[in-house]
Amino acid sequence: MQAVTARDQASGVDGLALSEIPYPHAAENDVVVRVHAAGFTPGELEWPGTWADRAGRDRAPSVPGHELSGVVVELGYGTTGLTVGQRVFGLADWTRNGTLAEYVAVEARNLAPLPADVDHVVAAALPISGLTAWQGLFDHGRLTVGQTVLVHGAAGGVGSIAVQLAREAGARVIGAGRAADRDVVLDLGAHAFLDTESAEPDVGEVDLLFDVIGGEVLERSSKLLRAGGTIVTIAAPPQRQPADGRALFFVVEPDRARLADLAARVREGRLRPVVGPVLPLSEAPGAFRPAKRTRGKTIIRVTDGD
Repeated sequence: MQAVTARDQASGVDGLALSEIPYPHAAENDVVVRVHAAGFTPGELEWPGTWADRAGRDRAPSVPGHELSGVVVELGYGTTGLTVGQRVFGLADWTRNGTLAEYVAVEARNLAPLPADVDHVVAAALPISGLTAWQGLFDHGRLTVGQTVLVHGAAGGVGSIAVQLAREAGARVIGAGRAADRDVVLDLGAHAFLDTESAEPDVGEVDLLFDVIGGEVLERSSKLLRAGGTIVTIAAPPQRQPADGRALFFVVEPDRARLADLAARVREGRLRPVVGPVLPLSEAPGAFRPAKRTRGKTIIRVTDGD
């Protein structure tokens, strides 16, 4: 089968290539999925799990990509809850071959059923972005009705979903991004927009700062945090804690029930993932280093049809 492979860590993006690799083996409690659409995170070429398995053994060349939408074609021994021919979407394991391939073996518990009227491309944009947004806002950030949240990268994959979820939860939402993103962010439901390229932010105090960028942008906007407020970031572990508040870093975790909830919100028109370029598998290596900045999440269409 065809797949994108990463040759070695030192080569980075230059080591990505479209290759022929063996069909995956379905271990106990696995399913094999024919991938229709897949998502990836450019930074995953620097993740330890891309290059070593859970026991620390080298596994290069490896297949990147961890988000998928597709159809179950095979069940491993002992697998329950899913059936052959079922449409599914979800997350592949961090330390196994990923989703930029025609077929992938995935733990069944990491997948959720996909309704027939949700497109595979849209579904592939949901797993990491949707789960990260939910877990950051509510599981870690403890966002409640009436609070104010500042969302960095509000026009991106994670941020755009966070804006919508926070707005529906009854929070006051400030979406942050580049000036060119203003209209998109306000259209997603943000009450106000913060230009991260401006010298001094002036949008009042916030209860929660949800960060996907880190660095200087996080440093400047952290001054807006109200006493007792919370910073949640996925960029890097915080170097210091705010006075009278919390700052924490987290890595998204699979959650079948929450994936199903996100899919239901899409069906009902309550959630709109921002999908960026949709490219064929042959163009996936170049997508890790795009020629220009794009809005939304880049999706790789692996298989046509339903």
